[in-house]
Amino acid sequence: MTFDFLAVGAGQTRELGARLARAIRSAGEDAPLLITLSGDLGAGKTTLVGGMLAELGHAGPARSPTYTLVEPYRLDGRDFYHCDLYRLRHPDELEDIGLRDFRSPRSVLLVEWPERAEGRLGEVDVSVTLSYAEGDARQVQLQAETQAGIRVMARL
Repeated sequence: MTFDFLAVGAGQTRELGARLARAIRSAGEDAPLLITLSGDLGAGKTTLVGGMLAELGHAGPARSPTYTLVEPYRLDGRDFYHCDLYRLRHPDELEDIGLRDFRSPRSVLLVEWPERAEGRLGEVDVSVTLSYAEGDARQVQLQAETQAGIRVMARL
């Protein structure tokens, strides 16, 4: 299942993130979810995550985990882990970060730059790809990869 959106400006990108958060909430999934976010620098990955976190009750801007690698949040009865693998030098470093430990019931792992993991993240539930369009617009594609992902996407 694939959805394509055109988000004009950061506000619409945040709103799409809020819609995704509402879809996660209404899907009622107890299994851990893995959502990957791909796109060039500045394409809006962290902006979309910020919309998700705000919808779930986080006050303030989403912190970019570029240097910390992982920013944890406890929101709406779930553990959210916003990860940025941009600075990963080698996929083996994933073991040092401990991403596998974050996959627990009702957790949501949001991973920017998943291609740096070279397939070591495990089964992806929803992949999000953001690309530049005309002006300040972004083309956003969301693709469900698993049954859990399909249940989330069905509620978008």
